Amino acid sequence: MQERLSLIDLKVKIGKIIFKNSVLVASGTFGYGEEYSELFDLNRLGGIITKSVTLNPREGNPPPRTCETPSGMLNSIGLANIGIEKFIQEKLPFLRKFNTRIIVNVAGSTVDEYLQVVEKLNRAKGVDMLEINISCPNVVEGGMVFGSDPECAFRCVKSIRKATDYPLVTKLTPNVRDIGEIALAVEDAGSDCVSLINTLVGMAIDSKTKKPLLANITGGLSGPAIKPVALAMVWKVAQKVKIPVVGIGGITNTEDALEFLLAGASLIQVGTSNFIDPQTAIKIIEGLKNYCKGNKISKIKSLIGKLKIGD
Repeated sequence: MQERLSLIDLKVKIGKIIFKNSVLVASGTFGYGEEYSELFDLNRLGGIITKSVTLNPREGNPPPRTCETPSGMLNSIGLANIGIEKFIQEKLPFLRKFNTRIIVNVAGSTVDEYLQVVEKLNRAKGVDMLEINISCPNVVEGGMVFGSDPECAFRCVKSIRKATDYPLVTKLTPNVRDIGEIALAVEDAGSDCVSLINTLVGMAIDSKTKKPLLANITGGLSGPAIKPVALAMVWKVAQKVKIPVVGIGGITNTEDALEFLLAGASLIQVGTSNFIDPQTAIKIIEGLKNYCKGNKISKIKSLIGKLKIGD
């Protein structure tokens, strides 16, 4: 059985980068990989997307900054991170040990901040791709501001494209009028692929205290609750752009992953489910192998975008 499963080709190519399988772990849900490395072999993953990194260290928003909701969770972490210098010195050497793709999620409050982070990463070793975060809904400056307007998104990504040879995946926000318009703008700016969706803006209130459950009042909603929204947006964007799409949003099992692949995603990211079951990504990888075997599919890429519409 194991020998037959090993013959199934789960590889997916994005530009010049070959991923051993379609399953990545999403930024902000996997830290810098150290804690999870004690739970399973990180070499089995298609890729690791780091926690967002900014030019300077950030403490993030005041607590409480997470709360559970029906079929999901809200967070207002506010891009808390150690800053690019410490990331390169203290976290990247650990990530380099693993035979998996390393994607650094880059955030900033201004275009210049993005560029300074990227320029420092240009001199680093062990990075395969950059995920440009123009979509965070719980910071006062930057974040979603760049991802809400096509012209701003274009200028931001275009500037980064000129500053680096790293392949770029631009992370898109669902909190816009037309996500397809934003996707086309970053494609024109030189992004090699797009990832979507980041969290939806949400809120929770404690009826006993009459206060918001998050100190920031609103935060980003993630988890199974947003999966139908994410799936629809991935399908919509995949119809519009020529570059690959990476699907994110409420993926908790193999069936979820298959739905995103059929809708047009070349890769998928496991996010909030990492908090519920750290083995989720590994279970999905094995599940994809079993699905391919059971349906006599030799290459996983043959499923991408094969949603049947009509008779």
